[in-house]
Amino acid sequence: MHEILSQLSQGWVLDLGSRYGSFPAEAFPFSTVRVDLDPPEGPRAANVVQADAARLPFKDGSFAAVISNHSMEHFERLDESLAEVGRVVAPGAGLFVSVPDASIFTDRVYRWLGQGGGHVNAFVSAEVLRGRIESATRLRHVGTRLLYSSLSFLNRKNIKGRLQRKMWLFARGDERFVVFLNWLTRIVDRWFGTRLSVYGWAFYFGEIAGPLVGGEWRNACARCGAGHPADQLEAQGAVGRSWLGVRMYRCPGCGAKNTFVRDDLAA
Repeated sequence: MHEILSQLSQGWVLDLGSRYGSFPAEAFPFSTVRVDLDPPEGPRAANVVQADAARLPFKDGSFAAVISNHSMEHFERLDESLAEVGRVVAPGAGLFVSVPDASIFTDRVYRWLGQGGGHVNAFVSAEVLRGRIESATRLRHVGTRLLYSSLSFLNRKNIKGRLQRKMWLFARGDERFVVFLNWLTRIVDRWFGTRLSVYGWAFYFGEIAGPLVGGEWRNACARCGAGHPADQLEAQGAVGRSWLGVRMYRCPGCGAKNTFVRDDLAA
């Protein structure tokens, strides 16, 4: 999404279905309004609006960009919500959309643990969804990125309240186990050509001034979920070696220790 956000110096950005926020608004010069059916708990944050994505309370062309980060799978009236996005974006605006692939391991585990996890839309084709968004919003598709799973929803450091019995199958959410499972899915993918480590897709639409960051980022933090390019991690000196020669890296965002793989799936 930062390819869109970094090009903006003013105006308003809509963070749609974000609840606690898809990006740190204070890090950018533009103004941000966050919209969710279930706003954050506790003191009401500034510029947070409780609203349905299918009935946005904003004027036509209000936003220089719209960010829908892992939210469209939750929209009960998806086509109406997409039409609303197309209505509120300004001419020359950008749109970022990320969603899970409902056909793969990560999303199936998530929905099994969460009794659906609130996912009412099961996306299984990037091409079909891309065309659906283009048609409803009238924004031109610019690019698609494959996203890799962090399995951070299995990490008990991210789970509030009592653990489910099902979590015994995942070492009760022990972070070291989640880190190992991330590494294992990527190794199995390399050996057998499977897609166990894939999470979903990120789509870019509209007018984007700069180039999209290329490649696939296979390193995703088991604690905070952030993805990082392998070359960048190595250049920052975040990568080392550990037990049995398995390379490890410390997440630049949260400091958690993760297994490291090359983005081309080399050892």
